[in-house]
Amino acid sequence: MRRRDLLKSALPSALAAALPLTARAGATEPVKARSDREFWLEQMQRVAHPVLDALSRRKLKALMPVEAARGEEASRKHTTYLEAFGRTVSGLAPWLEHGPAVGAEGAMRKQYAAMTQQALAAGVDPSSPDYFEFGGNAQTVVDAAFLALGVLRAPQVLNAGLDAKVRGQLCDGLRATRVILPPFSNWLLFSAAVEAALCVLGEPWDKSRVEYALREHMSWYVGDGVYGDGPHFHFDYYNSFVIHPFLLAVLDAVGDKEPAWKAMLPDEQARAARYAHTLERMIAPDGSYPAVGRSLTYRCGAFHALADVTLRKALPEDVRPEQVRCALAAVMARTLDAAGTFDEAGWLRIGLAGHQPSLGESYISTGSLYLCTNAFLPLGLPAEDRFWSGADLPWTSKKVWSGEDLATDHAISG
Repeated sequence: MRRRDLLKSALPSALAAALPLTARAGATEPVKARSDREFWLEQMQRVAHPVLDALSRRKLKALMPVEAARGEEASRKHTTYLEAFGRTVSGLAPWLEHGPAVGAEGAMRKQYAAMTQQALAAGVDPSSPDYFEFGGNAQTVVDAAFLALGVLRAPQVLNAGLDAKVRGQLCDGLRATRVILPPFSNWLLFSAAVEAALCVLGEPWDKSRVEYALREHMSWYVGDGVYGDGPHFHFDYYNSFVIHPFLLAVLDAVGDKEPAWKAMLPDEQARAARYAHTLERMIAPDGSYPAVGRSLTYRCGAFHALADVTLRKALPEDVRPEQVRCALAAVMARTLDAAGTFDEAGWLRIGLAGHQPSLGESYISTGSLYLCTNAFLPLGLPAEDRFWSGADLPWTSKKVWSGEDLATDHAISG
């Protein structure tokens, strides 16, 4: 069965019929669907469905291929499955939590919420063939943190809605990553996110890990919305992949626990908005963006921070939600519709625009690639929100390179 037919068969028939192919392989912009939201939903389900479906049936390790750098295949098999699920859930969580309850999309959301809960149960059960091996490898703290991010973003579906046994096993898994000493980099935020999730789950948690991560990142701020990844600045997308989204999520969850943490939130919100402003300007008229820095194989996940700020309705005044919708759709088409992006069974392959295995660093494997789902965060906004309902608008680079006269861009001082 072809991948597209397989995906359609797993969806409620009414919605499957409403989700035609909306982008051509190699196209620079998406072909118009019945609505932009339908286009985004199609992109989301074609990425996420293989992971959630296989894991919910306890067949993820049996079915998901493990593509990795030469010589790294064996070690990546201990981490790639948690990577795939944690990253997928972190991106889908706002839609699972806040998507519609009725209609074709509501039926789809209900199906995916149940599938996600079943998948989580399979991954945290030590007797399951798909157990995630929490704490067995340093990489597991990274992806336990992405799973924790999903818990923070979907407190009903991934906390209150869980069976007590599953919740307990989830907490055991998160705690198991405490044996890992994170390096002096953005990894500090992974340990902090795990503790924040334990707090929200009603478990004892370690404030010192949160304190350390927050204070060090405040000291690494270099200006104009950008943090160093450790004491030094790196020209890559990690302010978007990790730093801003995790800072915001941790401060949202536990910021009120300490006055000093609460005082950090306004500054971080302003910095995240400025960085989102910069990211929007980096999207070229054809949906491409600068191929700089490591982890380019996360594809449209490079705009995690822009999607997060958009979901929070915290965009700067000169960046309208409608233009972000159009810009991110162009990025999705550019990075997900290139020939070779998916294998014949529907699994992501290493690359940025197609299959480009040499772009994968030693820590990259098939599961890593699912960080791209974090571009889908605005699906957590209702269909009537102006992000979805407003008329199409060109994004900044389309305006300026078509000759439109724009206001100048300036750094922020804080």
